[in-house]
Amino acid sequence: MNTFMPKAADIERKWYVVDAEGQVFGRVASKVANILRGKNKPYYTPHMDTGDYVIIVNADKLVFTGNKLDEKVYYHHSGYAGGLKETKYRKLMAEKPEFAIRRAVVGMLPKGPLGRQMAKKLKVYAGPEHEHQAQKPEKLELI
Repeated sequence: MNTFMPKAADIERKWYVVDAEGQVFGRVASKVANILRGKNKPYYTPHMDTGDYVIIVNADKLVFTGNKLDEKVYYHHSGYAGGLKETKYRKLMAEKPEFAIRRAVVGMLPKGPLGRQMAKKLKVYAGPEHEHQAQKPEKLELI
């Protein structure tokens, strides 16, 4: 008996739209990361990109539980001495909500070339409009 290994031609990719309005930030990020990896498919393989494309709309309307908007901090270092920058998520969500959710999802993907390939399939928009109507994306309800 042989283990089935999908070939690149066997993988069929779908497009999904996730409406993030009123949903919890971390839960959306983890569900989307699983879809990008392909863990929702029966032929999931850890060393291959078997995932689907995901479009997140209304990223500016994501909800944080507790006091995370004021207590959760995004850190970035410039590479120079004393170059540590910090931004509260309240400010980050007001200025760049697409960056915040993209960073959360990409952090849950594998590191290296495989993870970068998976991250390219994530499209994030702050408002309700997106430019991928030609791909006929399916609406996905995250539970």
